[in-house]
Amino acid sequence: MEATVQKHIQKKTARLRMKRVLIQLLSFAREQALSCLFPVVIFASLALTKIVPLPFLPRYDWLLIICLFMQWWMVHSRLETVDELRVITLFHLIGLALEIFKIHMGSWSYPEKGYVKILGVPLYSGFMYASVASYICQAWRRLEVGLVKWPPFLAVFPLAAAIYLNFFTHHFWIDIRWWLSALVLVVFWKSRVTYMVNGTRYSMPVALSFVLIGFFIWIAENIATFFGAWQYPDQAGTWSPVHFGKVSSWLLLVIVSFLIVAVLKQVKGNMPGGKKAGDG
Repeated sequence: MEATVQKHIQKKTARLRMKRVLIQLLSFAREQALSCLFPVVIFASLALTKIVPLPFLPRYDWLLIICLFMQWWMVHSRLETVDELRVITLFHLIGLALEIFKIHMGSWSYPEKGYVKILGVPLYSGFMYASVASYICQAWRRLEVGLVKWPPFLAVFPLAAAIYLNFFTHHFWIDIRWWLSALVLVVFWKSRVTYMVNGTRYSMPVALSFVLIGFFIWIAENIATFFGAWQYPDQAGTWSPVHFGKVSSWLLLVIVSFLIVAVLKQVKGNMPGGKKAGDG
């Protein structure tokens, strides 16, 4: 009798634990989905404008209008703060500069017509980088992200700058992305990112979070190129999956994005009346 009762208690405890895990996973997924609102709108717009031709303006210009309206709406509805808008604008400029250079070097192209282009790059393209920053800022606030054993600014800033510059310099010099990736592991070996789900705080290695975000952006890149957001040389005839090696590029770009957001959060937290990094 006692063994039967004990077995029943164990089964009930296991069910409660499983229910708790499921609730936490669903809550985490919900917060992630809300954080991805801007990227989702961009992908939906890419698909819609590919399937349904819109009148009066080229597709790239319609995408710019949609992105501008979405950005205005997110700030107007208080889904994004003015501080986050500043960060997102910075990433728009960083991304646009990279796009202009890469187009000039023939890394990829925007073959469709557009009135609002700078040196062959449609302005909406900057929002694809800005949407990554939007996701990081949103997730940071919604999940109350905190940083544990974060390296000093004098280690973080030069590393982020070197990663970004390598996107340019590897066309003229050796590609040091793998050396930089190894350096990231060294610098952030002890660093962890913490996040809150339903009052429970979890943590993971910072390097693992970089890899996960970079991998999912690579998946998003496949979706974007399928809907004609841009085109790699080997996709000129017919669409093909983006080479898996691009994950390393996105991984490094995510690191730059995350490091800039982290530094700005810390600067804001150190200002009079500012919040700590984990407070959004």
